Amino acid sequence: MAQTNLPVLSAEGGLSRYLQEIRKFPMLEPNEEYMLAKRYREHEDPSAAQRLITSHLRLVAKIAMGYRGYGLPISEVISEGNVGLMHAVKRFEPEKGFRLATYAMWWIRAAIQEYVLRSWSLVKIGTTAAQKRLFFNLRKIKGQIAALDDGNLHPDQIKQIATTLNVTEADVVSMNQRLSGDASLNAPMRADEGASEWQDWLTDDSPDQETTLGESEEFSERMGLLNNAMQDLNEREKAIFQARRLRDDPATLEQLAQEYNVSRERIRQIEVRAFEKVQEAVQKAAHAKTREAAL
Repeated sequence: MAQTNLPVLSAEGGLSRYLQEIRKFPMLEPNEEYMLAKRYREHEDPSAAQRLITSHLRLVAKIAMGYRGYGLPISEVISEGNVGLMHAVKRFEPEKGFRLATYAMWWIRAAIQEYVLRSWSLVKIGTTAAQKRLFFNLRKIKGQIAALDDGNLHPDQIKQIATTLNVTEADVVSMNQRLSGDASLNAPMRADEGASEWQDWLTDDSPDQETTLGESEEFSERMGLLNNAMQDLNEREKAIFQARRLRDDPATLEQLAQEYNVSRERIRQIEVRAFEKVQEAVQKAAHAKTREAAL
């Protein structure tokens, strides 16, 4: 299903204009939505699909706003959410009795979360289920415990979050620092005069020399696997993969589309294919090392 005749959000500065544009599309009544969905499902009528999509663009924007804390261009977050919406429309079965919005929310979130994980890269965040759960739920839980305004978390908040998500307290501190940016350890924990500083609450858990050396060797080994895996990419795939996944300030799809004179969707396809190649090569190399160590 092609994304045609939809409002385009090209940059952060155009967000207000984009929101005004999508508000022009009317919401659908249940019966109208049902008939349009039936028409698309039975006849693949593009005009029916178009109306189903445009009437739910506000839903995508609303969900996308919840992912603004990851430092990614909101234009691309919304664009990925729109891709998820189109997948939802394509697979929606109106006979099951629920509204499209209920069904589409899962597809929209899944598409956005996949984009966020891709953008933060293999190197920047862990890939275990627990780490991904922490990555996507930390801000929500901080909001629930009224901790969003704090650059750093109070020790009892760290403990509460770690217990809730079944991760270590060290993981909570590390992920919070990544998502919040650098914060001074000399910042007071409260506005009171003479209040203790954040560093006063930190325990000295510095790893010994052996642990530091081991972690350094592990990081070097992972980077070696990544570099070797990238040899499977052609020059364009490698350049796009590096620009999108390995830079501290990732290039946008729009920037790369202009550089290579192709569409944003084509850049996204190349990026995904390159990531899959690298991921597969890294996994094969890691399994080979495991088998070699077992012999």
